[in-house]
Amino acid sequence: MAEQKMNPQQELDISQQSKVRREKLEALQAAGRDPFQQTRFDWDTTSGQIKANFDAMEGQAVRVAGRLMSKRGMGKVSFCDLQDRDGRIQLYARQDEMDEEVYKQFKKYDIGDIVGVEGEVFRTQRGEMSVRAKNIILLSKALLPLPEKFHGLQDKELRFRQRYVDLMVNPDVKRNFQVRSQFIKFMRSYLDDMGYIEVETPVLNTIAGGAAARPFITHHNTLDIDMYMRIATELPLKRLIVGGMDRVYEIGRIFRNEGMDPKHNPEFTTVELYQAYTDFHGMMDIAEGILSGAAQAILGTYQVQWQGEDIDLTPGWRRLTMVEAVKEYAGVDFGAITDDAEAVAAAKSIGVELADAAEKTWGNALYACFDQRVEEKLVQPTFITMYPVEVSPLTKRSPADPRLTERFELFICRSELANAYSELNDPIDQRRRFEKQVEQRERGDEETEMLDEDFLTALEYGMPPTGGMGMGIDRCVMLLTGADTIREVILFPTMKPLD
Repeated sequence: MAEQKMNPQQELDISQQSKVRREKLEALQAAGRDPFQQTRFDWDTTSGQIKANFDAMEGQAVRVAGRLMSKRGMGKVSFCDLQDRDGRIQLYARQDEMDEEVYKQFKKYDIGDIVGVEGEVFRTQRGEMSVRAKNIILLSKALLPLPEKFHGLQDKELRFRQRYVDLMVNPDVKRNFQVRSQFIKFMRSYLDDMGYIEVETPVLNTIAGGAAARPFITHHNTLDIDMYMRIATELPLKRLIVGGMDRVYEIGRIFRNEGMDPKHNPEFTTVELYQAYTDFHGMMDIAEGILSGAAQAILGTYQVQWQGEDIDLTPGWRRLTMVEAVKEYAGVDFGAITDDAEAVAAAKSIGVELADAAEKTWGNALYACFDQRVEEKLVQPTFITMYPVEVSPLTKRSPADPRLTERFELFICRSELANAYSELNDPIDQRRRFEKQVEQRERGDEETEMLDEDFLTALEYGMPPTGGMGMGIDRCVMLLTGADTIREVILFPTMKPLD
C-alpha cells in the first residue's frame, strides 16, 4: 500500500502549529517553568481503577498522569480527556477551585501535552465519571500536533512507521499487544507447569541450521569471520536434550532473509520446545492445549473470527496424514502409487508442477500436490501428519513407510501455525540427509540446510527419542486478535526506508 502524502495545506498547518508550540515552550523556559526539567510525578491511580471502583472512590483524592487528548469549554471552566495506561478519564477544571496562575497556564496547554493532575474523583451533572482538578503540572510538551481527532491515524504505512502515534490515537491497537503479552504469559505457564525449562541460545552462529531458509549474514570484527543470524533455535536446543535437559523451550526472535507479505516479516518470534521420551503425537497435544487454552483464558471462548472465517478452537482438532489430505482435497491417492514417475505424472495430471530444483520423486510430488492444492482449503484447525522425507531433513522416518517422516504441521485458516517432529536421533541417517541438503545447495538452492558437524557429534553421543515443535507466536496472536496482517501484531515491523 502506497503511503498517503499530506497536501501542502496540511503540511503548512502542522508547521505553523509546531512553531506556536515551540514558542510556548520558549516562554515557559524563560519563566523558569521548563517542563522538561520535571523529573517525576508519583501518580497513585489510573483511569481504569477510577471507573472500576467509582462508588468506593467518589470524593477521594487522587493523583493521575497522562496525555491530554482533547480540550473543550471556555472561560473559567474547562473539560479535558486524559489518556493513561488504562484508557481515558475526563478532567474537570474550574478557575475558582485552582490557583489562578496554574489555571491560566493550563489554558495554554496543547492537545498531546503530558500532565500530572492532583484532584478528587467525582461525577459531573451529566453523570460522567471525572477527576475534579486541584492542580495540573505540565510534565512534557508535545511539539508536534496529534493527527486530526475525527479520523485519527488511518494510513497503514504511516501507522506502522510511527507506532508511537498509532498507540496514542487508536486505542484499539494496544489490545493486540496486550493479547500478545497475555498469550506468551499463558504459554510460559503452560510449559513451566509441564516441567519445561526456559533457556536461551545464540542469535549469532557460524552455521545457519534448523530450517530451510536464507539467513542474514553479518561480520564479527574481532574473529574476522562471517556469522549468520539464527533462522531457528532447533539445533542448539537438541544439543541440550543430548546433555540431559529433558524438557526445554526458548521464546525468541528468528531472522530470515526472505520476502515480506501479510504472513511474513524478516524478523519474527517463535517458541521452540523439545521433550525427551515423547514423539510428534505428544507435540500435537501440547499445540492444541496451548492454543485452545489461551483462547479460553484470554478471550473467554473457543470461537474466534480470522480472515473472514469463523474458527472453532474447541479441543479435538482434526488429524490427517498428508496422503489422506491429498486424496480428500485433490483427488489423488498417493497411497496407491509406488513409482516416482507415476507420482510425478499424477501431480501433473491435476496441474501441479514440481520446482525446478526438486528431484522428481514420489515424496516431492506428494508434497507439491499438498502445497499447491490442499493447504488453501484448510480452514478449521487441522494437523497434517506424515511428511515426505525429502522436505523433512531433521525428522525421524516412519517405521511403517520409510518414504515418510513422523512430522506434523498445524493449519488454521490456510495458515501454518506450528511445525513438529519426532526428532531424528540416528547420526548416520542425519549425516546422509545433511549431505543431500548440501547437494541441493550446490545446485543453487540457498534455502537448504548446512552440514553441522558439531551437531552430528552431539548425536553420536546419543539422543533419546524426542518430540520437538516450533510455533509462530506472531501468527497465533493474529488468530486470537483477528488481525489480517502480521504487521498488526509486531510493534515495529520491518519497513522499506522512505526516500
